[in-house]
Amino acid sequence: MTSSQSDPGGNHTLSDVFVLVGFSYLNELQLLLFLVLLVIYLLTLMGNLLVILLIKLNSSLHTPMYFFLVNLSASEICFTSSVVPQLLGHLLVEEKTISIAACAAGVYVFAIMGLTDCCLLAAMAYDRYVAICHPLHYTTIMSSRVCALLSGASWAAGMLVGVPLTTWLFSLPLCGSNRIQHFFCDILPVLKIACADTSQIKAVGPMVIVLFTLCPFLLILLSYVRIISTILKVPSVEGRRKAFSACSSHLTVVTVFYGTALITYLVPNTGSTTESDLLLSLLNTIVSPALNPIIYTLRNNEVKGALRKTVQKSSFSHHWRN
Repeated sequence: MTSSQSDPGGNHTLSDVFVLVGFSYLNELQLLLFLVLLVIYLLTLMGNLLVILLIKLNSSLHTPMYFFLVNLSASEICFTSSVVPQLLGHLLVEEKTISIAACAAGVYVFAIMGLTDCCLLAAMAYDRYVAICHPLHYTTIMSSRVCALLSGASWAAGMLVGVPLTTWLFSLPLCGSNRIQHFFCDILPVLKIACADTSQIKAVGPMVIVLFTLCPFLLILLSYVRIISTILKVPSVEGRRKAFSACSSHLTVVTVFYGTALITYLVPNTGSTTESDLLLSLLNTIVSPALNPIIYTLRNNEVKGALRKTVQKSSFSHHWRN
């Protein structure tokens, strides 16, 4: 039995499930997409869990930068897991339905983790700024207490913005068609089926999102302007190379994260979800989280060294037991 939700005028009803149209247009190619996304999702989980494990097991990585990286990896796992498992299931079935409660839960997690990622990347940029521009005071400024406060503030900011915004969205009466032209529940596609006056949330929502996504981005830019200015003053080529190397992984992650997010959410809205919009959303929700652990393991000498040390220690332990 399904319940229904009526609009104030009583002209439309909406069952208690949504239909996520998503990639239905691919027909038999949906199985191929399932296999590709399954591999990427498993690599994302294993990569981020590996980064967390390496940092926990190697005392040489117990520094502020890697403390924030553990938080970022945990957030990325939650971020992509709010979308991908459901998408994988829908690619295998004809009836791509999701309950309103599950849809709301997905939007909550997606919004919270997305905003948390922005703040964590800003905290990591500040850490790099202090390390390069104020190296003599680094341990004093980036104390364990300060790191805990910055990390906690990042998670709190995500919840303080994501929870009220999502609650406001799902407090609106939803009516008309229950078909969402997307492969997951996102704020804008759900907003399109609201039958109340959405002018306030359309005005306030983007302003809040811009404030809590672009402000961290501007802080990152400001940090790197100061960092680059300081690096260019280093007299030796080797000194400049080491300083740039210390920032390269974080800067690459920021470029990938904000590049896909800005293209996805700040391109002109045509009012309908196109195939290119779906592909851009895939980049933002699936490909970007998969690249982060790869970037931090392939471009970071400290992480690569910790990985080799862990593998050697594991091999030695196994050989000794045998």
